[in-house]
Amino acid sequence: MTTYHIISILILLTAIFAYGNDRWIKWPPTIGIMVIALLSSILIAIFGSLIPGFSSKALLLVSNINFEQVLMKIMLAFLLFAGALHVDASELKKEFWPVMLMATIGTFISTFLVSVMAYYLFAAFGLQIPYIYCLLFGALISPTDPIAVMGILKQAGIPKTLEVKITGESLFNDGVGVVVFLTIFEVAVSGTTKFSIGNTALLFLKEAGGGLLFGAILGYLAYLLIKSIDNYRVEVLITLTVVMCGYSLADYLHLSGPLAIIIAGIIMGTKGKGEGLSEISRDYLGKFWDLTDEIFNAILFLLIGLEMLVIKVNPTIMIIGGIMVGVVLFARLLCVAVPVLFLKIWIKFEKNAILMLTWGGLRGGLSVAMALSIPEAMHRDEFVLITYVIVVFSIVVQGLTIGKLAKRSEV
Repeated sequence: MTTYHIISILILLTAIFAYGNDRWIKWPPTIGIMVIALLSSILIAIFGSLIPGFSSKALLLVSNINFEQVLMKIMLAFLLFAGALHVDASELKKEFWPVMLMATIGTFISTFLVSVMAYYLFAAFGLQIPYIYCLLFGALISPTDPIAVMGILKQAGIPKTLEVKITGESLFNDGVGVVVFLTIFEVAVSGTTKFSIGNTALLFLKEAGGGLLFGAILGYLAYLLIKSIDNYRVEVLITLTVVMCGYSLADYLHLSGPLAIIIAGIIMGTKGKGEGLSEISRDYLGKFWDLTDEIFNAILFLLIGLEMLVIKVNPTIMIIGGIMVGVVLFARLLCVAVPVLFLKIWIKFEKNAILMLTWGGLRGGLSVAMALSIPEAMHRDEFVLITYVIVVFSIVVQGLTIGKLAKRSEV
């Protein structure tokens, strides 16, 4: 099966599921597509066990897709840039401290808590998994996924200030989380005997700080280019160049590509839309990236649903995954509550902000992709299944109820 055939089939399935959701189910598109794809995967698996050969074509299709590579190397840059374009730097500046503390300190707290509780939970079920691998799992599951968050918050109807906090945090803790994951992965591969706090901190600073600086330079240069012309076709091409070449170059330089693209997107979204673009260019650029965001989101959530076909299901690990849903939510509560309670002395927060920030911290395809990137020797199968259980719960249960929770809580 060629790459073109795979893409064609994915587009076909996305269109069919999106139509079915819009025509009958009427859930947020990302959730509806994922649930339909998930149910389809389950039905294919059931009929495949009853009728030999029934599921072979579907399995062939999904097994030919490298989910981790597709998301991390191709789709992530487009989705992050599209989301960052809508973030107003002036609004983000007002929420700077809550966003930064939750994206950094909060991510570290969650990573540590989840890893410790996962280690002892595995031990309680008779599974001896080294702590360094549990720490790796804590790092991949702790970041809230901006792709899932932004796609669902659009229809949640929450106050703008709270939306900026959740969106801003999810964007930045995504970049921070990827760097933390890669840093721990390096330690896990090289061995704890070679671990050095100084070298690890230096690696983290290079990845994160370098990514932020590179993204700022990239975004400002692109803004200057856009400001010097008035042609929406060329301006769209410039933004595409920033996303594709900027992300690839950051990766080549061993800098954080996600953080670089987020910063570049925020700069271009704020300065470009405010000063550098004419009305017609602003309209075309906005519609182009909105449409790109919607299409890529739909395909991504279709892939999340279809991944069920190739994940190795183990009843014991499923039970652990169900328990870990509560563990991850508890860790999320703590990593939100600590910064909020600390900052309440100086900053006014919305009513029930801790509850909303906790429940609005959705996990998505990014966590699945990072779990799939772990080598088999590091207990990948166990972590992938647990991650999948948490992600499905997060998107379906939390995603469908956050709007209702906001209304009931009178945020």
